Amino acid sequence: MAVHPRRASRRTPLSSPFPAQVRGPVSAPGAGLVRFNSLPAEHARTALLHCCGSARWAQRVADHRPYPDAASLLAAADEAAYDMSQGDLTEALARESSAELGHGAPYAALVALDAARAEYERTFGHAFVVCLDGHPPEEQISQLLAAIRRRMGHEIDEERSVAADELRMVARSRLLHLLGRLAGSPRRGSDPDDGLPSADFGLFAPVG
Repeated sequence: MAVHPRRASRRTPLSSPFPAQVRGPVSAPGAGLVRFNSLPAEHARTALLHCCGSARWAQRVADHRPYPDAASLLAAADEAAYDMSQGDLTEALARESSAELGHGAPYAALVALDAARAEYERTFGHAFVVCLDGHPPEEQISQLLAAIRRRMGHEIDEERSVAADELRMVARSRLLHLLGRLAGSPRRGSDPDDGLPSADFGLFAPVG
């Protein structure tokens, strides 16, 4: 990432701010879902918390395993997201970091984005969450800045509702990425229920 002014982090994010929020959906191989279904409960919850920071959301999605297909998993994730209480939403948003630009973004855009994020966080008290699936990389700068500026005009309750839906879509994208990573990770040992330890879920490690 280009060198640019950064504010001191106020929290330790569970996820990579920009890549995890805006990456396009990847295929969900059957092997990845099989691995997810067989993870020990603790490891499944840990992985799910990297997709959405609500403990109740992660518990619900983990408890409904096994899933017959990726569509069923995404439907359960959506249902759990729609059922989140205001407290669950607050918990999830507190674990997020505002979306950032990827490596090589112009310096001026990085400065503008930092200023816009800071204003948003001062106004609403939580990170700016957005899902930009489907937008090519060259459009992400303008889309991010435009989204922040547009949503700055919302009342607090309206923006919480918008942020909740963006978080739901981000969680879907992260779930598909999780399945893809699980499909490509070799099992350890011969136990069919052998799952990846939480340390192996570095799917959304902080960047920059």
